[in-house]
Amino acid sequence: MPVGKICNRDVVVVKKDESVQAAALLMRRYHVGDLVVVEEGRGRRVPVGILTDRDIVIETLAEDVNIEELTIGDIMSLDLVTVNEDEDVIDAIEMMRAKGIRRVPVVDRSGALVGIVTVDDLIELFAEVIGDIAKLITHEQKREKEKRK
Repeated sequence: MPVGKICNRDVVVVKKDESVQAAALLMRRYHVGDLVVVEEGRGRRVPVGILTDRDIVIETLAEDVNIEELTIGDIMSLDLVTVNEDEDVIDAIEMMRAKGIRRVPVVDRSGALVGIVTVDDLIELFAEVIGDIAKLITHEQKREKEKRK
């Protein structure tokens, strides 16, 4: 199954020159733990970084830094990893595991942002699949009981 089929297409985005306070407010308003940092041009939003709630805590609060002096670009994760929307979910999971990342922006062939896939999304997907398998087993047992009465 391609990542583009399961990714969340409602991505909250910011620009790197925005304030850390603005980022925290967006996270609170939209109930998300990350924001994709984008640059816009030619009608596209291209991801250039990601900012997580953990980045805010570790880079500002834990260091006792005045957040009013910082921008998102100062504390965002720069080593951004993306996944193409056509890539298989299993391949994306293997890459996320190898890199130790929980969230990955999903891009199209031109590199434009189309969504995000998170560990939570993947757990939800596989929980559904396991539930369907359990229903299959139950259905099979029920059918066999009826057949063998």
